[in-house]
Amino acid sequence: MDRRLFLGSLAALAAPRIALAADDVIRMRDLYNKDLSFSDLARALDGKRVTIQGFMAPPLKAESAFFVLTKRPMAVCPFCETSAEWPDDIVAIYTKRIVEVVPFNVRIVSRGVLELGDYRDPETGFLSRVRIVDASTERT
Repeated sequence: MDRRLFLGSLAALAAPRIALAADDVIRMRDLYNKDLSFSDLARALDGKRVTIQGFMAPPLKAESAFFVLTKRPMAVCPFCETSAEWPDDIVAIYTKRIVEVVPFNVRIVSRGVLELGDYRDPETGFLSRVRIVDASTERT
């Protein structure tokens, strides 16, 4: 291996990873900077299909096409009043069909289109900063 090829390989390894393969799972913590602004990765993926895993918080209402995905199992839903109180370890998931409720301690994976920015659901009143829309969900 020549020196240029070697140095180029090192530079590629050190570069921040913005582009993801279709089956790469993003982590909730990678969506935010320390000041809770959206990360470069989140902004690069806004409007694109992503995969994210976590746990289903208990739904806000029965027979809904919406639920909250949490980083850790939660027995109660983390309903937020304002975007300033939005935790960085939950993501709103809007599914294509009525949600089949999964026990709060079973890991699931959701795939759909990432949307960033404040949005208040007109039906539930739930405020989100990060959403996965047109989502499908399955147990892992």
